[in-house]
Amino acid sequence: MATWLQLGFQDASSPLMEELIYFHDYVLIILVLITIIVFYGLFSLLFIYSTNRFFLDSQIIETIWTVVPAFILVFIAFPSLQLLYLIDEVNDPCLTIKALGHQWYWSYEFTDYHSLDFDSYMISVDDMSYGSLRLLEVDNRVIIPSHNSIRVLVSSSDVLHSWAVPSLGIKMDAVPGRLNQVTFMIPRSGLFYGQCSEICGSNHSFMPIVLESVPFNIFETWVSNYIVD
Repeated sequence: MATWLQLGFQDASSPLMEELIYFHDYVLIILVLITIIVFYGLFSLLFIYSTNRFFLDSQIIETIWTVVPAFILVFIAFPSLQLLYLIDEVNDPCLTIKALGHQWYWSYEFTDYHSLDFDSYMISVDDMSYGSLRLLEVDNRVIIPSHNSIRVLVSSSDVLHSWAVPSLGIKMDAVPGRLNQVTFMIPRSGLFYGQCSEICGSNHSFMPIVLESVPFNIFETWVSNYIVD
């Protein structure tokens, strides 16, 4: 999860987030090199006092500063398109969850299991237990199995919301009357926090998302106990 004064990304908790961070670093290196070259050219012009009065235009230079940026854009476009297709890839999900945004809470429905649905509200400061995270804890966490492909169908019942978990590289808009989908896989057990990332009203900051990744046998036990209860 994010900490105070954090300027970079959160630690990657999914293969998708790892690829996003790699792509960010790759593009950042290219931008830094371009910036250094441009500023070097600008500062060198400040200290060059001799000019060529017969120099009017150069087809070679114009060709170079047209072809080189084109090659740079190609080297950025291919990894970008590959990553976009990876984000949209669904494959064969092990579990499908429907996340429905409300003002101001989330409701979840496990479509693969009968009568497994619940609402998830933020726990107020007065009801928090020791060690809980303020404005991030919920009364019902979303329990999911680790090492499995999870598909989340995201929608809204009223206004625009956004279902986002930064450490997993997930941010999907919840649009009324429309189903958007996102897939991810968590390779380890743990807690992963997110929040609504679309300004949806006065209590926009009070509808957090908590995913709890557990081994599959523990997930099955939780499902059976929940359905029985």
